Amino acid sequence: MEAALVEDRWRAVRRSLLTAYTVVLLWSIFVWGLPIDRLLVLTWMAVAFGLGTVGRSMADVKQAARDWFALVAIYIIYDYSRGMADQLGIGVSFVLPRIDKALFLGRDPNVYLQWHLKKPDVRWYDVLGSIIYMTHFVLPVVPLALLRVRNRTEWQQYVRRFAFLLYGSVAVFMVFPTAPPWMAAKEGITEPISRITGRGWWELNLHTISKTIDRGAAVMNPVAAFPSLHAACALLVTLWLTRNKSWWVRSAALLYPVAMVFTLVYFGEHYVIDAVAGWAMVGLAWAAADWWEKRRGHASPAFSVRNELARLNVLSRRA
Repeated sequence: MEAALVEDRWRAVRRSLLTAYTVVLLWSIFVWGLPIDRLLVLTWMAVAFGLGTVGRSMADVKQAARDWFALVAIYIIYDYSRGMADQLGIGVSFVLPRIDKALFLGRDPNVYLQWHLKKPDVRWYDVLGSIIYMTHFVLPVVPLALLRVRNRTEWQQYVRRFAFLLYGSVAVFMVFPTAPPWMAAKEGITEPISRITGRGWWELNLHTISKTIDRGAAVMNPVAAFPSLHAACALLVTLWLTRNKSWWVRSAALLYPVAMVFTLVYFGEHYVIDAVAGWAMVGLAWAAADWWEKRRGHASPAFSVRNELARLNVLSRRA
């Protein structure tokens, strides 16, 4: 009983520390913008992991350190592979606008949306689009920290899917570098398309958030457009967070990745075919993780809770 009381006290301490951590992180975002630098992101994660081990055994602390280094390895391999893609010297492809036009019966979706929606003054949907776009830098990363604090098994399941998605996408980037819509327009391949991603944040006077986009654009590979990781991560997070919800919740949640694709096309960041390829990559990553886990006798996270409820239902009938 005394050990349980001690654990309850430490749990309350951890919750208080993690709440303070969240407040400081949000304050930092609004003052300096979202942490885009890889080292800074991993540092914030290390702090979260550390706070989650306060009051725990030394074995738990060591395990948290090993898990953090696993994330470091994932990001290092991803960044190194992306760097290799830049050095292979494969010519940049400009074929995707033709594919989008074929899909939409001769219309260019990027040009069409900007022609009808882009106005001299910032509209409400520009602001909403900027917010949706920026969630890409937050939502996929949040489970990497929060799940580790709450449930390590679920954290491992999410990390596998996230890592397979990153590596699969990089493999395509390496062999098929493609120009995004704004770059194709700049080269005269398509009609004029503006890159208007940050205009919504300027309207809200959140200049630090808008500058985050500029910093990200400066360090990211501009020809890593196919598949779209923005579209892919939006779908991955949606499927993960709703994996054990009712069908109508899952269906409603799918509006988020759809809104992300609409935003990416309107802002001139991606083609529709980029998003379709990104979604397909999520399916492949999820299937690969399922295969990996089943080989080792683990249940798929999409069905673990459902199976448990079914088992409890059978037991209650027997009783």
